[in-house]
Amino acid sequence: MSFDPDPRPTGSLLSDAINQLTRLVRGEVALAKAEVAQNIKSAGMGVALLAGAAILVLVALHVLAAALVAALAHWIGPGWAALAVGVVILAVAVILALRGLNALKPENIAPTRTVRSVQADAQTIKETVTNGDHKH
Repeated sequence: MSFDPDPRPTGSLLSDAINQLTRLVRGEVALAKAEVAQNIKSAGMGVALLAGAAILVLVALHVLAAALVAALAHWIGPGWAALAVGVVILAVAVILALRGLNALKPENIAPTRTVRSVQADAQTIKETVTNGDHKH
């Protein structure tokens, strides 16, 4: 097996390598932008869920306060019914808040696919450079 060197001058080869690297970096930047935009939408959903949770907490506190008043004032069933409704609303608010907080975690917003892609590109470049050095 023989090795046929590229007939192009070194400057041309270097220029091609730089152009390819530039395209690669631009592609990675575009991928990062798209991934961050998608993750920001998820974060927006997290904020909306937290807002919903906050509203439900206010409603639950109002209902719980009314239940306590009714229970103390009448010592009969309707107050306990209002108390049960308040507890259920509060439980729903907690579930919404936990889901919203989970959507806002940094690892759910960071462009992890882009990071993996850049690492793979760096490894490929390293292997190419290393293999190129061994051929000479």
